[in-house]
Amino acid sequence: MQRLPIDKIISKIEAEETFSAVSDDYSFTLKIDEYVPYVCGAVHDGHQFRKELWENCLHTEYERWYEEDPETKNMVISHPILIAGCDSRFEYDLNRDPENAVFETAWGKQLWKQPLPEAQKEKSLKKHSSFYKVVHALISKIEEKYGICIVYDMHSYNWKRWDREVPTWNLGTSNIDNERFGNQVEAWRQALSTIELPHNIKQTAKINDTFQGNGYFLKYITTNFKNTLVLATEIAKVYCDEYNQVIYPEVVSAVEEQLKFLLKEHALNFYNSYS
Repeated sequence: MQRLPIDKIISKIEAEETFSAVSDDYSFTLKIDEYVPYVCGAVHDGHQFRKELWENCLHTEYERWYEEDPETKNMVISHPILIAGCDSRFEYDLNRDPENAVFETAWGKQLWKQPLPEAQKEKSLKKHSSFYKVVHALISKIEEKYGICIVYDMHSYNWKRWDREVPTWNLGTSNIDNERFGNQVEAWRQALSTIELPHNIKQTAKINDTFQGNGYFLKYITTNFKNTLVLATEIAKVYCDEYNQVIYPEVVSAVEEQLKFLLKEHALNFYNSYS
């Protein structure tokens, strides 16, 4: 893996080079092992929280972890193109638009003891902007090369906070072209419902049951690229103890192993259907 400035990352994409890199500010990673018509993203995987913010932050390290999406990068680590955030969404949220990416309150609780200085906010928003410059270059290249692209936008959610039974997998589709891509959405839902997990974890997958796919990552790509489908894919945090901050690696591994085949097969079917 190389450490590269944003312009070098974009230059490599435009030249169709394969590479693995971390941005020079360590805010996100991108690997391209091969140029294929699908991309995996894990924008909330990151947990870094820069030190100058620590003393001013009212949320604990655990409270931040609880609202992040740990291990979502590792669930798709084997796929050829993977972009993932390194920083906590509490520093800036890659899945919100720039005007709302730096929180003042988070999940009903004030985030900062004192209002965040403008210089610190701008430092965070610069990282947000850099990430989307690379996303734009990446999807542009895939559409240019293949005419079509599908993005698997991986997230997780805290299932124990719900007062009803919720699915193991949820697809959010309220901001995509369901008339055009509805068959692919249902095919992906069916594929996810077949994933077998340890400890008798239920194999359920639903559409718009817990979340509707309102994230900025999906909206940005969908707005700017008419031939790219983004599938906001949420797994309930059955792969960890969300109250005690313990990851279950055997569950993460089971997801990753089965997505090696299921995700690749779905992406190939999508390409064959729309190219």
